[in-house]
Amino acid sequence: MFYAPPEKHIAKVHARLPEHLKWQKGSLNDWVAGQPLGNPDRSLLEGPSFGPDGQLYCVDIINGRILRIDANGGFDTVAQYDGWPNGLKFHRDGRAFIADYKHGIMQLDLDTGRVTPVLERYRAERFKGVNDLFFSANGDLYFTDQGLTGWQDPTGRLFRLNAQGDLQCLLDNIPSPNGLVMDLEETAVYLAVTRANAVWRVPLMRDGSVGKVGTFVQLSGGGGPDGLAMDEKGGLYIAHVGMGSVWGVDKYGEPTVRIVSPEHRHTTNMAFGGPQGKTLYITESSSATILAAELDVAGKPMFLPQPV
Repeated sequence: MFYAPPEKHIAKVHARLPEHLKWQKGSLNDWVAGQPLGNPDRSLLEGPSFGPDGQLYCVDIINGRILRIDANGGFDTVAQYDGWPNGLKFHRDGRAFIADYKHGIMQLDLDTGRVTPVLERYRAERFKGVNDLFFSANGDLYFTDQGLTGWQDPTGRLFRLNAQGDLQCLLDNIPSPNGLVMDLEETAVYLAVTRANAVWRVPLMRDGSVGKVGTFVQLSGGGGPDGLAMDEKGGLYIAHVGMGSVWGVDKYGEPTVRIVSPEHRHTTNMAFGGPQGKTLYITESSSATILAAELDVAGKPMFLPQPV
């Protein structure tokens, strides 16, 4: 099926990570050594999310940092620790929850900068390498366990940790699960499956189990979908790594917009923000920049209500 070309937007650079916050050039740490050639090797911005103070936060995987970006594009380090933070979302109580590839699900106290474990194992085993996370309206935490899975090893997992602390594996056969978001009614999870170059729709049954999983959007080219975001009308936004783009599709899956990076092609994730919630902030990891694109529709409110 072919659709009309979507409207094209060129994003603008909102903020650029200063050189002194990047890993020392020419050095090698364990994260960089474990990644394919061509990936960012000095910093890797991911997990943008707005906090209770209305400021934008993101992670830097390579350097184990949680960063805060002010309205003028200035960066400061909120926390630095021995970890590989990959995803970030805020709980309604103000805590920052981190999907840490090295350790599991962690939490950050913004007042002290202390990072502590929330969930390090499933039953008796370590996770493969958690990637991203999302809070539903009732406080359930959904997260992906990607590790080094792909078509050569399609054993990535989707988990749900409910508000009572019970952990359930919803899927265990995914070739590289990545970003995730729920639809407006929260009856299904949209799941970026990077190595399948697709976004899956994971319907939820009344008892909380998973129904018939299908492909919602099939991409081509690049490295595959990474982060996902949802607008207030049910439109889905897909960060396409390797294409330097964010694709917007409506609630039926028809393309509506293509937001193009003016920098490099490592568009990893995004978050809605701004005074009316209509600005999409995008992490472009190769250039260590935060991009911004103005849209006509606001983002779906997150578990943490955004300040007006």
